[in-house]
Amino acid sequence: MIPNLNIVPFVSVDHMMKLVLTVGVERFLSELAGYVEEDFRRWEAFDKTPRVASHSAEGVIELMPTSDGRNYGFKYVNGHPKNTREGRQTVTAFGVLADVATGYPVLMSEMTILTALRTAATSAVAAKHLARPDSRRMAIIGNGAQSEFQALAFKALLGVTELRLHDIDPDATEKCARNLGGLGFAITACRSAQEAVEGADVITTVTADKQCATILTDNMAGAGVHINAVGGDCPGKTELHRDILLRSDIFVEYTPQTRVEGEIQQLAPDHPVTELWRVMTGAAPGRRDARQITLFDSVGFATEDFSALRYVRDRLAGTRLYQELDMLADPDEPRDLFGMLLRAAALGAVPA
Repeated sequence: MIPNLNIVPFVSVDHMMKLVLTVGVERFLSELAGYVEEDFRRWEAFDKTPRVASHSAEGVIELMPTSDGRNYGFKYVNGHPKNTREGRQTVTAFGVLADVATGYPVLMSEMTILTALRTAATSAVAAKHLARPDSRRMAIIGNGAQSEFQALAFKALLGVTELRLHDIDPDATEKCARNLGGLGFAITACRSAQEAVEGADVITTVTADKQCATILTDNMAGAGVHINAVGGDCPGKTELHRDILLRSDIFVEYTPQTRVEGEIQQLAPDHPVTELWRVMTGAAPGRRDARQITLFDSVGFATEDFSALRYVRDRLAGTRLYQELDMLADPDEPRDLFGMLLRAAALGAVPA
């Protein structure tokens, strides 16, 4: 893509938006989902560790690293629910993909938009394996920054065409319905979460408040539903009543991380869960019958960001939707780093 190995391509927010729109949002989500599933299927090839988190009263800042032995990737991401009150994003992120053999970065990218896309793609990949095949109606409780991406991913991968929306802020629901208007959905704005889940095949909970909330009560999860629990993603932040968990077959990304951050932090440490990669590879069953309640306890894992960075790097080929960053020192002699300074000074690099 870039012949100078000392130049790192950087995908800005503007370039990411142009890339997504050039590809098309639903096609982008579908193709990204393919990369996510491919990496889940080779799960055992990856280094895996729970994300490194720094928690505060206001939110959390995290690093999410992984490697498949050929490439190394990490994401920096925050989660600060109060930010929306100040006109800021709840989640912001950037990521890096590097070559393991040299340690040189090969891509740096914004990941605020990309995280929303990969989260939605992962949700839809999980639902493809866990929801009933005839699922067409989805309730989305929490209509903030993630909601439209979730809706479009489920449309692209599962054929969802009916949305029932609810948020404690009616303006958020109006925003979501407006943004999705004309994109192939029948949309109903609901006055309560209870109303939203009526007749739903899939329930997506994607709220932002950092608290142990009860977005879904036990009576709201009927037989056969698939629950896509996205919003509970750090210690002390949950969305589902504990009794729902006890009635569900629970599927997770990486168990050691989800035990600390997911809905299952409410359960005993030995409560049985199934890692999603095992379903995808046929090592464990997913949905067994039409009345089973399946729950994807999604907290986000580093392999998903790795997949997203791989996809973006491949998609950049033949485009100019990146900037060239002069990030890597390139002395004439690798051991003479100081000499670079001397030569720069001789060429007048010091400002007057």
